[in-house]
Amino acid sequence: MAKAQPKNKLRVVESPVADVIADYRLAYTSRQASLIGRKEVLTGKAKFGIFGDGKEVAQIAMAKAFRRGDWRSGYYRDQTFMFAIGASDVRKFFAQLYADTDLAHEPASGGRQMNAHYSTRYLDDQGRWLNQLMMHNSSADMSPTAGQMSRLVGLAYASKLYRQNPELGKFSQFSVSGEEVAFGTIGNASTAEGVFWESLNACGVLQVPAAISVWDDGYGISVPNSYQMTKESISEITKGFQGDKNLAGIDIHVVKGWDYPALVEAYAKGVDKIRREHVPALFHIVELTQPQGHSTSGSHERYKKAERMAFEEREDCLRKMRDWMITTGVAQEPALDSLEKECAKEVEAQRQQAWDDYLEPIAADRDRLIDLYEMIAERSQDEAAKGYFEDQIRGLKRAPALFRRVVASSARRSLFKLKGDATGTAELKAFTDAYMKENAERYDRWLLSETERSPLHVPQVEKTFDATPEQVQGSDVIAAFFDKLMARDPRVFIIGEDVGKLGGVNQEFKGIQEKYGEVRITDTGIREATILGQGIGAAMRGLRPVVDIQYLDYLLYCFQGLSDDLATVHYRSAGGQIAPVIVRTKGHRLEGIWHSGSPMGTIVNGIRGMHVCVPRNMVQAAGMYNTLFQGDDPALVIEVLNGYRLKEAMPSNLGEYTVPLGVPEVLHEGTDITIVTYGACVRIVEDAMKPLEELGISVELVDVQTLLPFDTTGVIGRSLAKTNMALFFDEDVPGGAAAYMMQQVLETQGGYEHLDAPPRTLAAKPHRAAYASDGDYWSKPSAEDVLETVYGMMQERDPSRFP
Repeated sequence: MAKAQPKNKLRVVESPVADVIADYRLAYTSRQASLIGRKEVLTGKAKFGIFGDGKEVAQIAMAKAFRRGDWRSGYYRDQTFMFAIGASDVRKFFAQLYADTDLAHEPASGGRQMNAHYSTRYLDDQGRWLNQLMMHNSSADMSPTAGQMSRLVGLAYASKLYRQNPELGKFSQFSVSGEEVAFGTIGNASTAEGVFWESLNACGVLQVPAAISVWDDGYGISVPNSYQMTKESISEITKGFQGDKNLAGIDIHVVKGWDYPALVEAYAKGVDKIRREHVPALFHIVELTQPQGHSTSGSHERYKKAERMAFEEREDCLRKMRDWMITTGVAQEPALDSLEKECAKEVEAQRQQAWDDYLEPIAADRDRLIDLYEMIAERSQDEAAKGYFEDQIRGLKRAPALFRRVVASSARRSLFKLKGDATGTAELKAFTDAYMKENAERYDRWLLSETERSPLHVPQVEKTFDATPEQVQGSDVIAAFFDKLMARDPRVFIIGEDVGKLGGVNQEFKGIQEKYGEVRITDTGIREATILGQGIGAAMRGLRPVVDIQYLDYLLYCFQGLSDDLATVHYRSAGGQIAPVIVRTKGHRLEGIWHSGSPMGTIVNGIRGMHVCVPRNMVQAAGMYNTLFQGDDPALVIEVLNGYRLKEAMPSNLGEYTVPLGVPEVLHEGTDITIVTYGACVRIVEDAMKPLEELGISVELVDVQTLLPFDTTGVIGRSLAKTNMALFFDEDVPGGAAAYMMQQVLETQGGYEHLDAPPRTLAAKPHRAAYASDGDYWSKPSAEDVLETVYGMMQERDPSRFP
């Protein structure tokens, strides 16, 4: 454990003088970017600003230990670090502040993320992997505090897999024998989050090369450390994580954030050990300041006492580094004065260029609309209309802030003013339509892969069977599939609770670990958030993880990571990053409140950006996995929990056949009513179909197969055109997935046009499922509920036939 240096005493740095001066230049440049950036927000040129002032010296020291091929999983204070490794610069910094959508100006997110949310692009324009060993890599930042930590576990875990699995040696664009280090950064206050502790523990258990830096400026917005953590110090309360000669653990370093030589030494030595020995480390960087407060949303003078404000000024890392450079003879004061003036001038020049770059295309759009308005006003014979367009021209020219929405709003409203007048309507409508489409490209693309690697492009391969197919349990189907998958692709690994030695709680991985070893299929502790994080980070580094969440109810433990990170990474990086994680879980019906959940509405509303597959049996699940592993999108597959012991016919092409995403399957043709459902509910409907047939009711049963995407080919709409009646059935709460399916069919597909009776939903009760079979019967819909509901709908249509 590196000891903190005595206060106000600095050792002589071993770096050449020129390097020290260059480091100070960069630190001062970054500070000026922060100061000017705040002014840009307060004067209305940008919407919000959050900056890395006060952390400059420590981040430069960290950057010195960061190599090509390494990874960052950080947060929104790291601008100096990103400048130092060359992954960003001042102009890009301001381009993001202004939300420039041009990827040439703002490659991190194309204006989709607020400022200081960094990422590097590891996919080319065709969605193909770039050579990560040639880059300084940063996974896409996100705002939820500590959310980046679970992903950090996976970025570091990938190095362990690349080092331990010789089959991965051929994937040489991702790793050199696992020497890459994953650098995580986090604010001191966010270490109070549960996911930080879960991640720290996971790193210690796994012994992965993670360097975790905690920037400690004593506050979390207005809340001081005394409210954040025991002993007011993350390094004090994590001493139990420190390893020794008998037990592996985590190295802990405590360094003052203004002590340039100590910081350089601590990171150099600490990261070298991490790289060589795969021992994770925590770098607690203390006595940092935050000169401008938390962000542009408030002033820290409101909550910091006078003595703390004096500390902020006295202990500022730039001031301390400057004084040390002068004291030790590294630089003279006049030279530093000149350097600082140069930096300030250069930052302002870069800011102005970024502003001009951002404004130019919007101004051009505005001018095109003004030209159109002038033409309409000149031609118009209506004095009121002429006056309206002249007012619009003046408004556009005088707009206090120029945004694309100002242009779009004016054009769209003006169309209604014309009311179809031949003078200018066609031209204005053409402009408006083109402008809306153009901006949809800017803001709506890249939710999912748009390349040839999209799983939506995988061709369908029908399943085939031998003349007398073997009848096996569903668990054996899954085990056989994963055996084939592991054999054909060394990038695939499986992690989760009880997946290894036990072979899964349902024996769906029986024999897999014995055949492929603990590196390929690995038991984890009970820590769903970081099980997911292991998958996300490893997938970013070219691997194909299968993340096993033992029960669907437990998905909520990692739902924040699914929703805020995995589902959005492709979108928020504007197509520059992707993480093809396959999350596998089991759900719907078992026993009790926490083992029979079906929160499908929560899932489909919370993880747009992932595919959601809901197979009715294990053979269907295998076909979906085959499709997904040929693509590069993340997905969630929810297997039917009570289907593992049911017998199924084993296909002869289990490892090759595919189920297309977004294409429902009509399981039973019918003429009276269409029942739309999925998963475990399919068997419930099938159980009700015989008595319905005996009553003279012909049911068309449609299995949607995937909720995301949902029926992209209009199968259900065509079914409604035949039956003119629909029941949407699932076991989510009322208004959950059944309502979602109804909206998709009636609104998106226009299915309402085919109905001659009101559509209905059949769902579970609003409470969780009570325990055991009787509780399940009254909590979730049964075959008898289907029977009664369908009969009631038919009675409303033809009461004489169905009394």
